[in-house]
Amino acid sequence: MEFILYLALIILSTKVAGDLSVRLGQPAVLGKLLAGIVLGPAVLGWVHADEFISHFSEIGVLLLMFIAGLETDLDQLRKNWKASFAVAVGGIILPFIGGYGVAAAMGLSNTHSLFLGMLLCATSVSISVQTLKEMNQLNSREGTTILGAAVVDDVIVVVLLAVMMSLLGTADDSSLAFMFTKKLLFFVIVLFAGWFIVPLFMRFLAPFRVSEAVMSAALVICFGFSYFAELMGVAGIIGAFAAGIAVSQTKFRHAVEAKVEPIAYTLFVPVFFVSIGLNITFAGLGGQIIFILVVTVVAALTKLAGGGLGARITGFNTRSSLAIGTGMISRGEVALIIAAAGLESGLLLPEYFTSVVMVVILTTLITPPLLKLVFPAGEKAPNL
Repeated sequence: MEFILYLALIILSTKVAGDLSVRLGQPAVLGKLLAGIVLGPAVLGWVHADEFISHFSEIGVLLLMFIAGLETDLDQLRKNWKASFAVAVGGIILPFIGGYGVAAAMGLSNTHSLFLGMLLCATSVSISVQTLKEMNQLNSREGTTILGAAVVDDVIVVVLLAVMMSLLGTADDSSLAFMFTKKLLFFVIVLFAGWFIVPLFMRFLAPFRVSEAVMSAALVICFGFSYFAELMGVAGIIGAFAAGIAVSQTKFRHAVEAKVEPIAYTLFVPVFFVSIGLNITFAGLGGQIIFILVVTVVAALTKLAGGGLGARITGFNTRSSLAIGTGMISRGEVALIIAAAGLESGLLLPEYFTSVVMVVILTTLITPPLLKLVFPAGEKAPNL
């Protein structure tokens, strides 16, 4: 019954910490992330990462991105596709150069330096999504550009990983070609399903004489798209985001949105926030503090500069470009997945794995306050 206690601690601590964070002028999500550090092995040791935490946090991040898709203005997304692409490309080139340069300067081999550069290219906007939502900016031009750039970024980084594993790791050329094909197939099928199948599926289940038929249909679509994304080598959060966009184009959008948020923000999303902090432990890191700090600074500045430059050359002013670049800083669960793949394939040295995880977590922690600082002011949304 330990997981029941975990849930009680997580729900209470994230709400208290979130409220304190807001009172101090910071986004609530920052307090929720810090709650994970306090509850976890780094401080109190009351909650430990286990299979339960892993499953609940996975559902939490999928629901978070599903909600982001529901609330995305598709017209705005179409208008800003050029900016999103430029932000994604800029946010890949500079971090790759910066990561490779730092690793090489610290004596890592060419192969390991290339992998660290590729790892820093990753972006996970799930934390940025929550922060923008709190600031009522998720549907702004800047917010939509960040979301679009994250999708492009994810695809490019996964392809880069496939290329690198083929050339330097354990994959072969046939698996590389197969992976390219799977990515293309994923987007074709999801586009078709979102346009034709999702509306039919929602209309088919809506009249069922059972409780919450519409909401159940929406969750089936969310988790179905996410599973298919993972199956095709694309991050599950991209599938959830696509599912949210598909459902948002139906007449059931507002009904689903009104009911999925209480489920997500009461139970699953708090576990996701706390799970990030649970990965932090200060044991045995004394010898790599310089490495962690330098790589974190490089990771943040290169993503900020690259994403911001991409926004600037596509028509955004300096303040908006800075906000967009900041929204791309968090590496989140995407980088953690890549780090695990690198460790398994020999592209990431085992002695650097924990340090890389710390870099990923630090970039995730600094993103909410930086976004609050640089984002153009707007009407504040209710805290969730």
